[in-house]
Amino acid sequence: MDLLYMFFDATNMHRWNDHIRPLDLTELDKQAHKAAIAWVIGKAWEQTEGKGLDWRMMIEHSIFSLIERCVMTDIKPPLFHRIKAEKASEMADFVMSEVDRSVPEMEPGLKERLCSYLESSADRKEDEILRAAHYMATHWEFTLIYDMNRRMVGIEQTRKDIEAELEYHGGIIGMMRDVMGNDDFIDLIGQLRFQQRWTRTPRIPSTTVLGHSLLVATAVFLNDLDKGADDRTIYNDYYAALFHDLPEVLTKDVITPVKMNVGGLSELLESYETEMVESKIMPMIPEGWRDGFRFLIYDPFGEKDDPVHGRMMGRDIKASDMLAAYMEARLSRYYGITSRVLREAESSSRRKLTAYPTDMDMHGLIARLENICD
Repeated sequence: MDLLYMFFDATNMHRWNDHIRPLDLTELDKQAHKAAIAWVIGKAWEQTEGKGLDWRMMIEHSIFSLIERCVMTDIKPPLFHRIKAEKASEMADFVMSEVDRSVPEMEPGLKERLCSYLESSADRKEDEILRAAHYMATHWEFTLIYDMNRRMVGIEQTRKDIEAELEYHGGIIGMMRDVMGNDDFIDLIGQLRFQQRWTRTPRIPSTTVLGHSLLVATAVFLNDLDKGADDRTIYNDYYAALFHDLPEVLTKDVITPVKMNVGGLSELLESYETEMVESKIMPMIPEGWRDGFRFLIYDPFGEKDDPVHGRMMGRDIKASDMLAAYMEARLSRYYGITSRVLREAESSSRRKLTAYPTDMDMHGLIARLENICD
C-alpha cells in the first residue's frame, strides 16, 4: 500500500508547470501513457524481430522508473538526466534511502531488483523500448503546449532536445510505425488523460481514467509477484488492467450507480462498447494482435484460462480497481475535500472490498491506507 500511495501522489506532480498548459499534465498520467506506448513498441518489435521480450522485466522497470521519478520529484528533465549520468551512484543511494523510509515493507526481492536497476546502465532491449516510449510520451505532451509557449525562453531548445531524442531512438520508433501505420492508437490512449474520474464530484487530487488504470495495473502486478504468478499471467493481468477502461474513450465514464439502477443499461453499454471497440479501435492495431487484445480488454474482471493466451486473474483486477477507487475517495477526504458522494463512496467501497472474493489482503491494505491517512 505504501508503494501505491507513492504512485498515487504522483498525481500531485505537475509536468510543464512553468509553461502555459491547456490542462494539468501529471507524472502519473505520463507514466501510464508511457507504459501503454511501451506495450505497442514491444509488440511491434516482437512481430518484426520474431523474438520474445521479457515482459515481466519491462513492467517492473517501468515501475522502478516511476519510483525514481517520484523520489526526485519536480527536477526538470535535463537536470534529472544530467544528475543521473554524473552522480549515478549517489542518486541510487538517495533513492534507496527514500524508498526505505517511504516503503519500509517492500518485498526484499523487489527491493533488491530496484537497487540493481538504479545502479545499472539499463541497456537491455526492454529498457531501450521504455526509453523510446518515454520520449514519445514527452513529445506527445509537448505538442499540446508548444503553440501556447512559443515566446517562452528556451522553448526552441526544448523542442530540439526532444526531437534529438526521438531521432536517437528513431530505429525502434520507426519500426513501430511501420507495423502500426500511424500513431492513432497511441493518440487514442492519450485521450484518456483528458477524461476525469468522478467528473461531478470535486476531489483533490483529481485523477484521470488513464492514471487510475496505471494504479490498478500496478496493484495487480504487485499482488501477482506476491503469489508467484507465471510470466504469462503477469503479462495478462497487468495489461488487462492498464487497458481495462479503454472503451471509455468511446463511451465516457458511466458511474456504477447509473449502470446498476437503470434497467438494462449495463447490458446495453457492454454491447455498445463491443461494437465501438470493433469498429473504431481494432482497425488501429495489426490484425495479428487482435485476438490477444480482445482477450485483454473484453471481460477484464472475469477469471480466464485460455489454451492460447493463458490465465487472467480477473477477480484480482476487479479488486485492484475497487481499491484504487477507494483510495481516490479516502485520500480526497484526507486532503480536506469531502462531500456526501465521497463519504458514501468511501463507505461503500470499503464494504465491498472487505467482502469481495479475492485472495488479496484487503483488510491489511485498507488498514495500512487508513494508517497513512491518520
